[in-house]
Amino acid sequence: MTAVGLAVGRGTGPELAAVFERVLTALTPAASPPVRIVRSERLYHSYVSLRAERDVDRVRRLTAEDAEHYEDFCRTLATAGTPAVFRTAINAQSLYLVRRRLRAVKVDLLGTGTRPGELLLVRDQAQGFYTGENRHTPGEVTRTLTFRRDITEAVVAYALERARREWPDGRIGRIVMAYKFHLLDGAFDTWVSALADRLGVRIEVFQPDTVNRDLITHGLPDRTLLIAGNEWADIMHVVLLDRLGSDRQENRCTENVCLDPAAAGLVEYQTVHGSADDLAGADLVNPVATIRAAARIAERHAGCAGAVGAVEAALAVLAERGVQTPDLGGRHSTTAVTDALLEALPDVAEPPPAARPPAARHSGPRGTTLVGGP
Repeated sequence: MTAVGLAVGRGTGPELAAVFERVLTALTPAASPPVRIVRSERLYHSYVSLRAERDVDRVRRLTAEDAEHYEDFCRTLATAGTPAVFRTAINAQSLYLVRRRLRAVKVDLLGTGTRPGELLLVRDQAQGFYTGENRHTPGEVTRTLTFRRDITEAVVAYALERARREWPDGRIGRIVMAYKFHLLDGAFDTWVSALADRLGVRIEVFQPDTVNRDLITHGLPDRTLLIAGNEWADIMHVVLLDRLGSDRQENRCTENVCLDPAAAGLVEYQTVHGSADDLAGADLVNPVATIRAAARIAERHAGCAGAVGAVEAALAVLAERGVQTPDLGGRHSTTAVTDALLEALPDVAEPPPAARPPAARHSGPRGTTLVGGP
């Protein structure tokens, strides 16, 4: 039996968890082995639910408790061989504590929309400002953060491997890193330079404002691998979606890959949008990103070939019919959109007898060379 993890946050989390379970069940009726959902028993806080506590010390304690519990849940899944977990939005501070401990990267392939070109965005969630620790004194918060050579090398190595998997002919147009490296006494770019020489590739390290300027002035070539500090990538994600003609942020899901050896192999899928606490209980939250996450898990980890294509075809039918939640200009509820999706869903091809195969891995040429300059 294939196990899939499920972690639920407050706000609209319970509603989206129900959508995920319905869609995954519909997509995997003939999965071999069958799919079983393993749900965390804790309902994790959102930022809004924590603010309601109105006490800094209590917020700090609950933040730490949520982080510890979710980390343990992920490590337990990984130890049991569970390949994937779907998580609704939870408080970011708790989440990024877990990201640091699991050495996670967020991966999103952008493009293939209304404009030509693709960009593979790999967000470094294992180090930097987002992963820092706070120390409180009266009227002051001191945040301490760390950058490490071994983590930087692990992030870059994974990004290169993932790019060669996404583009199996081995052609990468450009490898760009966007970090505030100039604040680290020259250490960061020295690490990257040595790594690039060792791997036989060209990696260009820029400050984020330089990447922004180049993006506005020249755009980025097709098949750009963009490895970025999470501080910049989080802010720029929606801009990159717009520049590359991709779908709206509210409709997208992304994956987080754990690089820590003890959790390696576990992939976490999430919606890009937040917890939307203002819509909690109203049955109006957009379910499209959750539906897409269920499809990816069904196809990539439960051996249900054709699940992603079937869901995309059904979503196209819904768009033509105007079946959408209010955030997209429609008048339909979460439940109505999900019902319509399941009704429009074509039959998913029955998976082959073999248990879920691992994702294909391609080893592109060692000496990948970049095209063009900044």
